[in-house]
Amino acid sequence: MNIETYLASLEGKHVAVMGIGVSNQPLIRLLRDHGITVTARDRKTREALGATAEALEAQGVLLRLGEGYLEELTEDVIFRTPGMRPDLPQLSEAVARGSVLTSEMEAFFEVCPCPMLAVTGSDGKTTTTTIIASLLRQAGRSVHLGGNIGHPLLAESGGMRPEDLAVLELSSFQLMTMTRSPHIAVITNLAPNHLDVHKDYAEYIAAKENIFTHQTKSDVAVFNADNADTLRLSGKAEGRVRLFSRLREVEDGAFLRDGHIVVRGNGEERTVMEVSDIRLPGVHNVENYLAAIAAVDGLVPDGVIREFARTFGGVEHRIELVRTLDGVRWYNDSIASSPSRTIAGLNAFSQKVILIAGGKDKGIPYDALGPVVNEHVKLLILCGATAGVIRRAVEQSENYAGLEIREVQDYHEAVDLARSRAVEDDVVILSPASTSFDRFANFMERGRVFKEIVNALQ
Repeated sequence: MNIETYLASLEGKHVAVMGIGVSNQPLIRLLRDHGITVTARDRKTREALGATAEALEAQGVLLRLGEGYLEELTEDVIFRTPGMRPDLPQLSEAVARGSVLTSEMEAFFEVCPCPMLAVTGSDGKTTTTTIIASLLRQAGRSVHLGGNIGHPLLAESGGMRPEDLAVLELSSFQLMTMTRSPHIAVITNLAPNHLDVHKDYAEYIAAKENIFTHQTKSDVAVFNADNADTLRLSGKAEGRVRLFSRLREVEDGAFLRDGHIVVRGNGEERTVMEVSDIRLPGVHNVENYLAAIAAVDGLVPDGVIREFARTFGGVEHRIELVRTLDGVRWYNDSIASSPSRTIAGLNAFSQKVILIAGGKDKGIPYDALGPVVNEHVKLLILCGATAGVIRRAVEQSENYAGLEIREVQDYHEAVDLARSRAVEDDVVILSPASTSFDRFANFMERGRVFKEIVNALQ
Protein backbone atom coordinates (compact mmCIF):
# COMPACT_ATOMS: atom_id res chain seq x y z
CA MET A 1 0.00 0.00 0.00
CA ASN A 2 1.29 3.49 -0.83
CA ILE A 3 0.33 6.77 0.82
CA GLU A 4 -2.27 7.66 -1.79
CA THR A 5 -4.03 4.32 -1.36
CA TYR A 6 -3.91 4.71 2.40
CA LEU A 7 -5.39 8.21 2.30
CA ALA A 8 -8.06 7.05 -0.12
CA SER A 9 -9.07 4.43 2.46
CA LEU A 10 -9.77 7.27 4.91
CA GLU A 11 -12.06 9.23 2.55
CA GLY A 12 -15.51 9.70 4.02
CA LYS A 13 -14.27 8.87 7.51
CA HIS A 14 -13.89 11.11 10.52
CA VAL A 15 -10.36 11.07 11.95
CA ALA A 16 -9.19 12.13 15.41
CA VAL A 17 -5.60 13.25 15.94
CA MET A 18 -4.60 13.14 19.60
CA GLY A 19 -2.20 15.92 20.50
CA ILE A 20 -1.41 19.08 18.57
CA GLY A 21 2.36 19.02 19.00
CA VAL A 22 4.86 19.79 16.28
CA SER A 23 5.06 16.14 15.20
CA ASN A 24 1.30 15.84 14.60
CA GLN A 25 0.78 19.07 12.67
CA PRO A 26 2.16 17.66 9.36
CA LEU A 27 -0.21 14.70 9.81
CA ILE A 28 -3.18 17.03 10.29
CA ARG A 29 -2.24 19.04 7.19
CA LEU A 30 -1.82 15.86 5.15
CA LEU A 31 -5.27 14.62 6.12
CA ARG A 32 -6.97 17.95 5.49
CA ASP A 33 -5.21 18.38 2.13
CA HIS A 34 -6.97 15.18 1.05
CA GLY A 35 -10.37 16.40 2.22
CA ILE A 36 -10.56 14.17 5.29
CA THR A 37 -12.59 15.40 8.25
CA VAL A 38 -10.25 15.88 11.22
CA THR A 39 -10.84 16.64 14.88
CA ALA A 40 -7.66 17.61 16.70
CA ARG A 41 -7.83 16.82 20.40
CA ASP A 42 -5.48 18.21 23.03
CA ARG A 43 -5.47 18.76 26.78
CA LYS A 44 -4.14 22.29 26.21
CA THR A 45 -6.66 25.11 26.24
CA ARG A 46 -7.33 27.42 23.31
CA GLU A 47 -5.48 30.15 25.17
CA ALA A 48 -2.41 27.93 25.57
CA LEU A 49 -2.44 26.96 21.88
CA GLY A 50 -2.92 30.55 20.76
CA ALA A 51 -2.24 31.10 17.05
CA THR A 52 -1.90 27.35 16.46
CA ALA A 53 -5.61 26.85 17.24
CA GLU A 54 -6.58 29.64 14.86
CA ALA A 55 -4.38 28.23 12.08
CA LEU A 56 -5.90 24.76 12.47
CA GLU A 57 -9.44 26.09 12.34
CA ALA A 58 -8.50 28.05 9.22
CA GLN A 59 -7.61 24.68 7.66
CA GLY A 60 -11.06 23.36 8.55
CA VAL A 61 -9.91 21.31 11.54
CA LEU A 62 -12.40 20.76 14.36
CA LEU A 63 -10.95 21.28 17.84
CA ARG A 64 -11.65 19.52 21.12
CA LEU A 65 -9.51 21.19 23.80
CA GLY A 66 -9.04 21.33 27.54
CA GLU A 67 -9.72 18.78 30.26
CA GLY A 68 -12.62 17.23 28.38
CA TYR A 69 -10.64 16.59 25.20
CA LEU A 70 -11.19 12.81 25.43
CA GLU A 71 -14.96 13.02 25.84
CA GLU A 72 -17.32 11.84 23.07
CA LEU A 73 -14.52 10.03 21.25
CA THR A 74 -16.56 8.72 18.33
CA GLU A 75 -14.27 9.25 15.32
CA ASP A 76 -13.79 6.34 12.90
CA VAL A 77 -9.97 6.43 13.07
CA ILE A 78 -7.91 7.66 16.02
CA PHE A 79 -4.24 8.61 15.68
CA ARG A 80 -2.69 8.14 19.12
CA THR A 81 0.18 10.41 20.13
CA PRO A 82 3.14 8.27 21.27
CA GLY A 83 3.03 9.23 24.97
CA MET A 84 -0.64 8.27 25.28
CA ARG A 85 -1.29 4.76 26.57
CA PRO A 86 -3.37 2.74 24.09
CA ASP A 87 -5.43 1.23 26.92
CA LEU A 88 -6.79 4.50 28.26
CA PRO A 89 -10.47 3.84 29.11
CA GLN A 90 -11.69 6.38 26.57
CA LEU A 91 -9.58 4.81 23.80
CA SER A 92 -10.58 1.27 24.76
CA GLU A 93 -14.25 2.23 24.75
CA ALA A 94 -13.89 3.87 21.33
CA VAL A 95 -12.20 0.75 19.92
CA ALA A 96 -14.97 -1.41 21.40
CA ARG A 97 -17.47 0.75 19.52
CA GLY A 98 -15.61 0.18 16.24
CA SER A 99 -12.99 2.94 16.05
CA VAL A 100 -9.59 2.03 14.60
CA LEU A 101 -6.66 3.01 16.82
CA THR A 102 -3.38 3.76 15.04
CA SER A 103 -0.49 6.24 15.05
CA GLU A 104 1.54 8.29 12.61
CA MET A 105 4.43 5.80 12.84
CA GLU A 106 2.21 2.74 12.40
CA ALA A 107 0.71 4.31 9.27
CA PHE A 108 4.20 5.09 7.97
CA PHE A 109 5.21 1.45 8.35
CA GLU A 110 2.22 0.51 6.19
CA VAL A 111 3.04 2.86 3.34
CA CYS A 112 6.85 3.25 3.36
CA PRO A 113 8.07 2.23 -0.12
CA CYS A 114 11.72 1.64 0.86
CA PRO A 115 13.69 -0.55 3.31
CA MET A 116 13.66 0.62 6.93
CA LEU A 117 16.40 0.54 9.57
CA ALA A 118 15.21 1.32 13.10
CA VAL A 119 16.86 1.77 16.47
CA THR A 120 15.42 1.51 19.95
CA GLY A 121 16.83 1.02 23.45
CA SER A 122 17.02 2.77 26.79
CA ASP A 123 20.18 4.76 26.00
CA GLY A 124 22.04 5.75 22.87
CA LYS A 125 19.07 5.65 20.47
CA THR A 126 19.49 9.09 18.96
CA THR A 127 23.27 8.98 18.60
CA THR A 128 23.20 5.49 17.09
CA THR A 129 20.37 6.44 14.73
CA THR A 130 22.24 9.59 13.69
CA ILE A 131 25.46 7.65 13.08
CA ILE A 132 23.63 5.07 10.94
CA ALA A 133 21.85 7.72 8.85
CA SER A 134 25.04 9.76 8.42
CA LEU A 135 27.12 6.75 7.38
CA LEU A 136 24.55 5.73 4.79
CA ARG A 137 24.43 9.28 3.41
CA GLN A 138 28.23 9.41 3.28
CA ALA A 139 28.07 6.18 1.28
CA GLY A 140 25.84 7.89 -1.28
CA ARG A 141 22.42 6.60 -0.24
CA SER A 142 19.30 8.77 -0.11
CA VAL A 143 18.19 8.59 3.54
CA HIS A 144 14.99 9.72 5.25
CA LEU A 145 15.64 10.21 8.98
CA GLY A 146 12.74 10.41 11.39
CA GLY A 147 10.61 8.93 14.12
CA ASN A 148 11.31 9.71 17.76
CA ILE A 149 14.31 11.75 16.67
CA GLY A 150 11.83 14.55 16.04
CA HIS A 151 10.86 14.39 12.39
CA PRO A 152 7.59 12.72 11.28
CA LEU A 153 7.85 10.98 7.90
CA LEU A 154 4.33 9.93 6.92
CA ALA A 155 3.60 13.19 5.10
CA GLU A 156 6.85 12.80 3.13
CA SER A 157 6.42 9.15 2.16
CA GLY A 158 4.90 10.02 -1.22
CA GLY A 159 8.27 11.40 -2.34
CA MET A 160 10.29 8.36 -1.25
CA ARG A 161 11.70 5.91 -3.80
CA PRO A 162 12.14 2.13 -3.47
CA GLU A 163 15.92 2.53 -3.61
CA ASP A 164 15.95 5.01 -0.70
CA LEU A 165 16.38 4.08 2.95
CA ALA A 166 14.32 5.17 5.96
CA VAL A 167 16.26 5.35 9.23
CA LEU A 168 14.11 5.61 12.34
CA GLU A 169 14.50 6.10 16.05
CA LEU A 170 11.62 4.38 17.85
CA SER A 171 10.55 4.85 21.47
CA SER A 172 8.81 2.27 23.62
CA PHE A 173 5.64 4.38 23.30
CA GLN A 174 5.74 4.21 19.50
CA LEU A 175 6.44 0.48 19.59
CA MET A 176 3.70 -0.53 22.05
CA THR A 177 1.09 -1.22 19.39
CA MET A 178 3.32 -1.90 16.38
CA THR A 179 2.35 -4.84 14.18
CA ARG A 180 5.21 -4.42 11.71
CA SER A 181 8.99 -4.40 12.11
CA PRO A 182 11.82 -2.79 10.13
CA HIS A 183 14.12 -4.75 7.82
CA ILE A 184 17.09 -4.02 10.10
CA ALA A 185 16.35 -3.56 13.81
CA VAL A 186 18.78 -2.43 16.52
CA ILE A 187 18.32 -2.57 20.31
CA THR A 188 21.15 -0.60 21.93
CA ASN A 189 20.48 -1.71 25.53
CA LEU A 190 17.70 -2.07 28.09
CA ALA A 191 17.33 -0.66 31.61
CA PRO A 192 14.29 0.45 33.64
CA ASN A 193 12.89 3.60 32.04
CA HIS A 194 9.59 5.46 31.57
CA LEU A 195 7.99 3.57 34.45
CA ASP A 196 5.80 6.61 35.04
CA VAL A 197 3.95 5.59 31.84
CA HIS A 198 4.59 1.85 31.53
CA LYS A 199 2.95 -0.41 34.11
CA ASP A 200 6.26 -2.09 34.89
CA TYR A 201 9.63 -3.01 33.41
CA ALA A 202 8.17 -6.13 31.79
CA GLU A 203 5.72 -4.04 29.77
CA TYR A 204 8.52 -1.67 28.78
CA ILE A 205 10.61 -4.60 27.48
CA ALA A 206 7.60 -6.08 25.69
CA ALA A 207 7.12 -2.80 23.83
CA LYS A 208 10.77 -2.75 22.76
CA GLU A 209 10.47 -6.32 21.44
CA ASN A 210 8.07 -5.15 18.75
CA ILE A 211 10.99 -3.68 16.84
CA PHE A 212 11.94 -7.22 15.76
CA THR A 213 9.05 -9.59 16.56
CA HIS A 214 7.36 -9.03 13.18
CA GLN A 215 10.50 -9.58 11.11
CA THR A 216 10.94 -12.39 8.60
CA LYS A 217 13.88 -14.75 8.12
CA SER A 218 15.36 -12.37 5.55
CA ASP A 219 15.57 -9.51 8.06
CA VAL A 220 18.35 -8.58 10.52
CA ALA A 221 18.21 -7.81 14.25
CA VAL A 222 21.17 -6.34 16.14
CA PHE A 223 21.47 -6.81 19.92
CA ASN A 224 23.84 -5.71 22.67
CA ALA A 225 25.66 -8.86 23.88
CA ASP A 226 26.84 -7.03 27.03
CA ASN A 227 23.31 -6.32 28.27
CA ALA A 228 21.55 -9.30 29.86
CA ASP A 229 18.06 -8.26 28.75
CA THR A 230 18.94 -7.59 25.12
CA LEU A 231 21.01 -10.77 24.89
CA ARG A 232 18.04 -12.75 26.20
CA LEU A 233 15.75 -11.15 23.61
CA SER A 234 18.12 -12.11 20.79
CA GLY A 235 16.95 -15.69 21.15
CA LYS A 236 13.47 -14.67 20.03
CA ALA A 237 14.44 -13.09 16.71
CA GLU A 238 13.12 -14.70 13.53
CA GLY A 239 15.77 -13.30 11.18
CA ARG A 240 19.55 -13.06 11.24
CA VAL A 241 20.85 -12.12 14.69
CA ARG A 242 23.92 -9.92 14.91
CA LEU A 243 25.54 -8.98 18.22
CA PHE A 244 27.86 -6.19 19.30
CA SER A 245 30.12 -6.24 22.34
CA ARG A 246 32.85 -4.25 24.05
CA LEU A 247 33.68 -7.17 26.33
CA ARG A 248 33.91 -10.29 24.18
CA GLU A 249 34.21 -11.53 20.63
CA VAL A 250 30.98 -12.50 18.87
CA GLU A 251 30.44 -14.90 16.00
CA ASP A 252 28.27 -12.56 13.93
CA GLY A 253 28.51 -8.81 14.50
CA ALA A 254 30.97 -6.20 15.80
CA PHE A 255 33.33 -6.31 18.78
CA LEU A 256 36.52 -4.88 20.25
CA ARG A 257 39.94 -6.49 20.04
CA ASP A 258 43.11 -4.76 21.21
CA GLY A 259 41.75 -1.27 20.63
CA HIS A 260 40.21 -2.07 17.25
CA ILE A 261 36.63 -2.57 16.07
CA VAL A 262 36.36 -5.91 14.31
CA VAL A 263 33.44 -7.19 12.25
CA ARG A 264 32.76 -10.90 11.84
CA GLY A 265 30.08 -12.66 9.79
CA ASN A 266 29.46 -15.12 6.96
CA GLY A 267 32.75 -16.84 7.76
CA GLU A 268 34.79 -13.65 7.30
CA GLU A 269 36.49 -11.25 9.68
CA ARG A 270 38.03 -7.82 9.18
CA THR A 271 39.22 -4.82 11.20
CA VAL A 272 37.12 -1.73 10.46
CA MET A 273 38.80 0.98 12.52
CA GLU A 274 40.68 1.84 15.68
CA VAL A 275 38.73 2.92 18.76
CA SER A 276 40.95 6.02 18.83
CA ASP A 277 39.33 7.07 15.53
CA ILE A 278 36.14 7.86 17.45
CA ARG A 279 35.99 11.55 18.29
CA LEU A 280 33.06 11.26 20.71
CA PRO A 281 34.09 10.73 24.36
CA GLY A 282 33.02 7.77 26.49
CA VAL A 283 32.75 3.99 26.21
CA HIS A 284 29.02 4.31 25.61
CA ASN A 285 29.80 6.01 22.30
CA VAL A 286 32.08 3.11 21.41
CA GLU A 287 29.01 0.92 21.95
CA ASN A 288 26.94 3.23 19.75
CA TYR A 289 29.48 2.79 16.94
CA LEU A 290 29.58 -0.98 17.43
CA ALA A 291 25.78 -1.11 17.09
CA ALA A 292 25.77 1.14 14.04
CA ILE A 293 28.57 -0.77 12.32
CA ALA A 294 26.81 -4.09 12.88
CA ALA A 295 23.69 -2.58 11.30
CA VAL A 296 25.30 -1.01 8.20
CA ASP A 297 27.86 -3.75 7.53
CA GLY A 298 27.76 -4.43 3.80
CA LEU A 299 26.04 -1.09 3.07
CA VAL A 300 28.85 1.32 3.98
CA PRO A 301 32.57 0.96 3.09
CA ASP A 302 34.96 0.77 6.05
CA GLY A 303 36.85 3.84 4.86
CA VAL A 304 33.68 5.91 5.04
CA ILE A 305 33.12 4.73 8.62
CA ARG A 306 36.65 5.69 9.68
CA GLU A 307 36.52 9.16 8.14
CA PHE A 308 33.11 9.89 9.64
CA ALA A 309 34.14 8.76 13.14
CA ARG A 310 37.15 11.08 13.09
CA THR A 311 35.01 14.15 12.44
CA PHE A 312 31.58 13.51 14.01
CA GLY A 313 31.24 15.70 17.10
CA GLY A 314 27.96 14.29 18.37
CA VAL A 315 24.30 15.24 18.63
CA GLU A 316 23.02 18.32 20.45
CA HIS A 317 22.25 17.77 24.15
CA ARG A 318 24.35 14.60 24.32
CA ILE A 319 27.59 15.38 26.18
CA GLU A 320 27.70 18.49 24.01
CA LEU A 321 30.57 20.85 24.71
CA VAL A 322 28.90 24.23 25.25
CA ARG A 323 32.01 26.33 25.81
CA THR A 324 35.38 26.53 27.55
CA LEU A 325 35.63 29.50 29.90
CA ASP A 326 38.73 30.25 31.98
CA GLY A 327 39.91 26.71 31.33
CA VAL A 328 36.64 25.14 32.55
CA ARG A 329 34.72 22.96 30.09
CA TRP A 330 30.91 23.13 30.27
CA TYR A 331 28.90 20.21 28.87
CA ASN A 332 25.20 19.86 28.11
CA ASP A 333 23.93 16.29 28.54
CA SER A 334 20.25 17.19 28.86
CA ILE A 335 19.25 14.00 27.02
CA ALA A 336 20.20 12.11 30.21
CA SER A 337 16.67 11.63 31.52
CA SER A 338 17.46 8.42 33.40
CA PRO A 339 20.16 7.30 35.88
CA SER A 340 21.73 4.98 33.30
CA ARG A 341 22.23 7.89 30.89
CA THR A 342 23.89 9.99 33.57
CA ILE A 343 26.09 7.04 34.58
CA ALA A 344 27.25 6.77 30.96
CA GLY A 345 27.92 10.51 30.85
CA LEU A 346 29.99 10.45 34.04
CA ASN A 347 31.97 7.45 32.82
CA ALA A 348 32.91 9.42 29.70
CA PHE A 349 35.35 11.54 31.72
CA SER A 350 38.61 10.42 33.30
CA GLN A 351 38.44 13.12 35.99
CA LYS A 352 36.01 14.05 38.72
CA VAL A 353 33.40 16.55 37.54
CA ILE A 354 30.94 19.08 38.90
CA LEU A 355 27.53 17.56 38.21
CA ILE A 356 24.22 19.42 37.90
CA ALA A 357 21.34 16.95 38.16
CA GLY A 358 17.67 16.58 39.04
CA GLY A 359 14.27 16.93 37.37
CA LYS A 360 10.95 15.08 37.31
CA ASP A 361 10.65 11.65 38.90
CA LYS A 362 9.38 8.98 36.48
CA GLY A 363 9.23 6.15 38.98
CA ILE A 364 12.55 4.43 38.30
CA PRO A 365 15.19 3.41 40.86
CA TYR A 366 18.22 5.64 41.47
CA ASP A 367 20.25 3.23 43.59
CA ALA A 368 22.78 2.47 40.84
CA LEU A 369 23.53 6.18 40.38
CA GLY A 370 24.80 6.71 43.93
CA PRO A 371 28.10 4.79 43.73
CA VAL A 372 28.99 6.26 40.34
CA VAL A 373 28.35 9.82 41.53
CA ASN A 374 30.54 9.24 44.59
CA GLU A 375 33.31 7.92 42.35
CA HIS A 376 33.18 10.50 39.56
CA VAL A 377 31.83 13.75 41.09
CA LYS A 378 33.63 16.39 43.17
CA LEU A 379 30.56 18.63 43.73
CA LEU A 380 26.92 17.59 43.22
CA ILE A 381 24.41 20.36 42.52
CA LEU A 382 20.76 19.31 42.63
CA CYS A 383 17.49 20.97 41.68
CA GLY A 384 14.06 19.74 40.71
CA ALA A 385 11.68 17.13 42.09
CA THR A 386 14.26 14.31 42.19
CA ALA A 387 16.84 16.25 44.19
CA GLY A 388 15.99 14.39 47.38
CA VAL A 389 15.87 10.99 45.66
CA ILE A 390 19.31 11.49 44.11
CA ARG A 391 20.73 12.80 47.40
CA ARG A 392 19.53 9.69 49.24
CA ALA A 393 21.00 7.39 46.57
CA VAL A 394 24.37 9.11 46.96
CA GLU A 395 24.42 9.35 50.74
CA GLN A 396 23.21 5.76 51.26
CA SER A 397 25.82 4.32 48.89
CA GLU A 398 28.55 2.25 50.54
CA ASN A 399 31.27 4.40 48.97
CA TYR A 400 29.83 7.71 50.24
CA ALA A 401 32.67 9.65 51.84
CA GLY A 402 31.11 13.03 52.45
CA LEU A 403 30.72 14.29 48.87
CA GLU A 404 29.49 17.87 48.98
CA ILE A 405 25.87 18.13 47.85
CA ARG A 406 24.12 21.46 47.31
CA GLU A 407 20.46 21.95 46.44
CA VAL A 408 19.45 25.05 44.46
CA GLN A 409 16.24 26.49 43.06
CA ASP A 410 17.04 26.71 39.34
CA TYR A 411 19.73 26.52 36.67
CA HIS A 412 20.76 30.14 37.12
CA GLU A 413 21.69 29.40 40.71
CA ALA A 414 23.24 26.05 39.72
CA VAL A 415 25.48 27.63 37.05
CA ASP A 416 26.50 30.49 39.35
CA LEU A 417 27.49 28.01 42.06
CA ALA A 418 29.41 25.83 39.61
CA ARG A 419 31.20 28.87 38.20
CA SER A 420 32.25 30.01 41.67
CA ARG A 421 33.69 26.59 42.54
CA ALA A 422 35.23 25.45 39.26
CA VAL A 423 38.95 25.92 38.63
CA GLU A 424 41.04 25.58 35.49
CA ASP A 425 40.78 22.13 33.82
CA ASP A 426 37.50 21.33 35.63
CA VAL A 427 34.48 19.86 33.87
CA VAL A 428 30.93 21.03 34.65
CA ILE A 429 28.19 18.86 33.20
CA LEU A 430 24.41 19.09 33.19
CA SER A 431 23.25 15.46 33.25
CA PRO A 432 19.89 15.43 35.06
CA ALA A 433 19.19 11.67 35.42
CA SER A 434 15.52 12.72 35.31
CA THR A 435 12.95 13.94 32.81
CA SER A 436 12.47 17.62 32.09
CA PHE A 437 8.73 17.84 32.56
CA ASP A 438 8.82 19.46 36.00
CA ARG A 439 9.96 22.77 34.46
CA PHE A 440 10.48 22.35 30.73
CA ALA A 441 8.51 21.14 27.71
CA ASN A 442 11.22 18.59 26.82
CA PHE A 443 14.92 17.85 27.18
CA MET A 444 15.72 20.08 24.19
CA GLU A 445 14.26 23.15 25.87
CA ARG A 446 16.05 22.21 29.10
CA GLY A 447 19.36 21.94 27.27
CA ARG A 448 18.87 25.19 25.38
CA VAL A 449 18.08 27.08 28.60
CA PHE A 450 21.19 25.66 30.24
CA LYS A 451 23.34 26.63 27.24
CA GLU A 452 21.94 30.16 27.21
CA ILE A 453 22.83 30.61 30.86
CA VAL A 454 26.33 29.19 30.37
CA ASN A 455 26.97 31.23 27.24
CA ALA A 456 25.96 34.40 29.08
CA LEU A 457 28.73 33.96 31.64
CA GLN A 458 31.37 36.66 31.48
